[in-house]
Amino acid sequence: MNSVQNLIAQDRKLLWHPYSAIGADLPIFPVKSAQGVRIKLLDGRELIDGMSSWWSAIHGYNHPSINQSLSEQLQSMAHVMFGGLTHQPAVDLATKLIEITPASVQTVFFADSGSVAVEVAIKMAIQYWYAKQQPEKNKLLTIRYGYHGDTFGAMSVTDPVNGMHSLFSDILSQQFFADAPKCDFSQSCTDQDIESLLSQLEKNHHSIAAIILEPIVQGAGGMRFYSPEYLRRVKELCDHFNVLLILDEIATGFGRTGKMFACEHEDVTPDMLVLGKGLTGGYLPLSATITTQEVYDAFLGDYEEFKTFFHGHSYAGNPVSCAASLGNLEAFENYNTLHELQDKVQFLEDELKEFGGLKHVGNVRNKGAMVGIELVQDKETKEPYAPELKMGWKVADHAMKDGVLLRPLGNVVVLMPPVGIPMEDLKKLVHVTYSSIKKATEDS
Repeated sequence: MNSVQNLIAQDRKLLWHPYSAIGADLPIFPVKSAQGVRIKLLDGRELIDGMSSWWSAIHGYNHPSINQSLSEQLQSMAHVMFGGLTHQPAVDLATKLIEITPASVQTVFFADSGSVAVEVAIKMAIQYWYAKQQPEKNKLLTIRYGYHGDTFGAMSVTDPVNGMHSLFSDILSQQFFADAPKCDFSQSCTDQDIESLLSQLEKNHHSIAAIILEPIVQGAGGMRFYSPEYLRRVKELCDHFNVLLILDEIATGFGRTGKMFACEHEDVTPDMLVLGKGLTGGYLPLSATITTQEVYDAFLGDYEEFKTFFHGHSYAGNPVSCAASLGNLEAFENYNTLHELQDKVQFLEDELKEFGGLKHVGNVRNKGAMVGIELVQDKETKEPYAPELKMGWKVADHAMKDGVLLRPLGNVVVLMPPVGIPMEDLKKLVHVTYSSIKKATEDS
């Protein structure tokens, strides 16, 4: 048994992997190193990463700006608890985040993952209304096809029908769900699009603490894009019905949609903004729940008044993670990332038109550097492939043979490359994806 086979055998014996059935015959690929947008496998193959390590490696791997920030921070302090202590990297990062996020949000709570940042936002929203003498406002409202994480609070606002958590539906907190809008990014939002959400608010606003949404793009729910105007109308309804607005930018933040944050497409200002994934450029776990001053002020008071926000983490505000985030944001400035991204976005727009001509592509959805290509068995009826055919994975298998790493969402082939991807690598990523879809669907 060679070193690659031995490592895989040890892995299968010892490790759990995310979203993988134990014992399922799914491939696993040992990695030796990663540089730029390329991952080098232990067997010598090299892959362009079309997924940015689950959408988090914003600038790719081994980036000099982030490496330098990490190296400098490690010389002075790797970690101290954030309870009763503070440090410059946390203050600097909070200052920077407040500068670049919507003006409405002014205070920062650091956590360690996107799911936990959503948990924090949910708890803050409920405790906010408790402090306002309205404890009956303790439910959340969201839309179908959303995904907000895998912890229990986050699962409760993730679609229980179309999501992956139906096993837990009987023990999750019961929240309110409205129909997802059908207006795509380029369309206007009609009264019919907003009707379901409006109906829920009219009936239940007295018990709703907050609406939580992924702005513009529902990522893990199938790369579903909707009109920015819908988001604006949701904000107007929140103001009218006295409900907080939580925007989950874990997947859409840090340039993914062509702007630093997706809510900027309609200049919508939330009461809470949730960040994760790309916050550290994919280097280390860190997330943030950023709130308005009004939300923050609701927690002012003595410990005995139950104003204390009882939530914390051993690694909250970790200085090395904060340093990585500062290096990540510095890279956006020094490498003019958002400006350089525009030519790549235009290239994607042009090239993706060709995908619509493929026999088994039912829909192509994209904005910025986020792409979802929906595979269908019948182009006319839009009949999907049966799950057991694993058509998305067949596309990924073909792409792997041609040097591209993809990870589908069911029948949706997803492209989420690092926003700093060189144009030549982007061209290869798109062309290999096209040929892989053609090969996989024609073989079926």
